[in-house]
Amino acid sequence: MKYVSLGSTGTLVSQVCLGTANFGGEGTRDYHVLGALKLDDARQLLHAALDAGVNFVDTSNSYAEGESEAMLGELLGHRRDDLVLGSKVENRIGPGPNQVGLGRVHIMRALEDSLRRLRTDYLDLYQVHSIDPLTSFDEVLATLDDAVRQGKVRYVGCSNLAAWEVMKALGVSARRNLEPFVSVQAYYSLVGRDLEDELLPMIRDQHLALTIWSPLAGGLLSGKFRRDASTEPGARRATLDFPPVDLEMAHDVIDALVEIGDAHGVSAARVALAWTLAQPGVTSVIVGARRVEQLADNLGAIDLELSTDELQRLDAVSAVPARYPAWLQAYTNADRLPREDGE
Repeated sequence: MKYVSLGSTGTLVSQVCLGTANFGGEGTRDYHVLGALKLDDARQLLHAALDAGVNFVDTSNSYAEGESEAMLGELLGHRRDDLVLGSKVENRIGPGPNQVGLGRVHIMRALEDSLRRLRTDYLDLYQVHSIDPLTSFDEVLATLDDAVRQGKVRYVGCSNLAAWEVMKALGVSARRNLEPFVSVQAYYSLVGRDLEDELLPMIRDQHLALTIWSPLAGGLLSGKFRRDASTEPGARRATLDFPPVDLEMAHDVIDALVEIGDAHGVSAARVALAWTLAQPGVTSVIVGARRVEQLADNLGAIDLELSTDELQRLDAVSAVPARYPAWLQAYTNADRLPREDGE
């Protein structure tokens, strides 16, 4: 296993993070399609990850309506203190008007509930799961700062925010001397490179950690979904078309992944994860494996070194045209930017 700093905190996390959105959820509207692992299956997966050196585990109070946290709490036991454990808050968790969002009332109640379900008295990383259009960053960050000062949270982060929203939050933290976001959790894959427009440059500039959710685009890049092949029965992507992708481009990407994987004797999924880990600014990729052997294959991406030609091929097949103002800035600063050959 390889470990890197969580942003500029000095806390080391594994380059593969175990995602637990598929822990529990049988019978729920959305989470049954993610795997709905029962307790014994979740136990095997969790301990296989920890035994392999994974020390970063991600969950949310909304995953499987809280069951993911509860299962983790039952399974971690004495191994909890060896982990960097992260959870999230913002998504709706009940029908009440204050059972959603980032107001002080909801965050404080949700945090206490998460700690109770996880059977711990602190979270290493507490993240806002999305933006709340009704609540100011002054309110959100002051509440999170209180949680840190109370010893219930070590670090705070965010997920699914735009670059300008993260920068606004960092500005509020600096102005009011509040705990700042140290990490961003975001979607990034070979068929979803929007992150590169604004978020990734900002993350690198601000020295934030970047953890990637759905690096295989909901299993699409596993190699099971070929252009002229039938979909594997029970596969997540066959039931839940998420995240949205350009399928024509995706099939070209999958063809390249399979060919490169065959050359290395590994799966397309391992190649896709290796590409993601090779991108500057990426701290860790979140994998949501269903089976131990699937997890083992994902973990192998850490040691898979793709050649420059292979990385460039994947970059080219997944590239999308630069959007304004990126294309204009590249044009006007052409003589100030380094060439690809380094000169």
